[in-house]
Amino acid sequence: MNTPNKPAKAFHVARDSAQTLDIGPLQGAVLAIGNFDGVHRGHRAVIGAALKRARTLKRKAAALTFAPHPRLFLRPQDPLFQLSSERNKLRLLAATGLDGAVIMTFDASLAATPAADFIERILVERFGVGGAAIGFDFHFGHNRGGSPAYLAEQGQRLGFAVDIVAPLEDEGRPVSSGAVRAALSQGKVVEAAELLGAPWFVTAEVIQGAKRGRELGFPTANLRLDESCALKHGIYAVRVGIGDMRYDGVANFGRRPTFDNGAPLLEVFLFDFDGDLYGQTIDVALVGWIRHEQKFEKVETLKRQMMADAAQTRDALKRAGKAFPKLGELESA
Repeated sequence: MNTPNKPAKAFHVARDSAQTLDIGPLQGAVLAIGNFDGVHRGHRAVIGAALKRARTLKRKAAALTFAPHPRLFLRPQDPLFQLSSERNKLRLLAATGLDGAVIMTFDASLAATPAADFIERILVERFGVGGAAIGFDFHFGHNRGGSPAYLAEQGQRLGFAVDIVAPLEDEGRPVSSGAVRAALSQGKVVEAAELLGAPWFVTAEVIQGAKRGRELGFPTANLRLDESCALKHGIYAVRVGIGDMRYDGVANFGRRPTFDNGAPLLEVFLFDFDGDLYGQTIDVALVGWIRHEQKFEKVETLKRQMMADAAQTRDALKRAGKAFPKLGELESA
């Protein structure tokens, strides 16, 4: 158990729509623009470019992002495993050194906005953009008509600089949200952490369960994750954030085939913890893969395996040091 140090810098969140034009203290900021799902190392490179440009211009730096995720709006029939909830994305962004974030509502109106109008009417007239940083593959405007080169060209014409960040690779792997999703779907949480820059984590409220873990000597905090979560079912070494405190633990994500084969739950057993967590919202960072979820014919066999899992998990967490995502405080959200 330990207490983390939190970033002290205030982080302002502004929500922009057709009805709301004021983004407050972020007016005139240098904007890092993107979806930032998961806030992985490639995103952080874009954010770093925005911060560098802002320091040069003596302006604030902020993220400009969209809700819902454009893919969810444009292709609602296609499931999307989102790496971070809106609030968790903001908490991750708040720890990067940015002054804040602008969340634009992605709706039919924004989807139909031509690229030229997005630049002139939104970035320049509405936000007074001081500069922009984008990834090499960022496209915007109606039918994705605006390219990085087009934004840079128009920025030069309209008086703001545009930094285009080259693709980032990790040992030959592209650093992308898609690559992180693929790793998590295979249970490769260490690989996902390498791409993200920190362990992947989820946040949810602790709900009532069947209390089987308590009967087995392993009382668990049960969390129901979003239906889109494509994390591989199995046993994981986890680190849990409860308020300002951190606790190590072992978790099962899956359907509990030994008992009911029900709806997926994340069931977390915390080491060296004694308390009531029902109704509390906690963060669970997945630090290591232990084994596949499996069905046991006898409960005693399951209990022996759970004890072995706990021992293996303690070793894995010891090797991982203090691994946990760096999260910031939100001024408003």
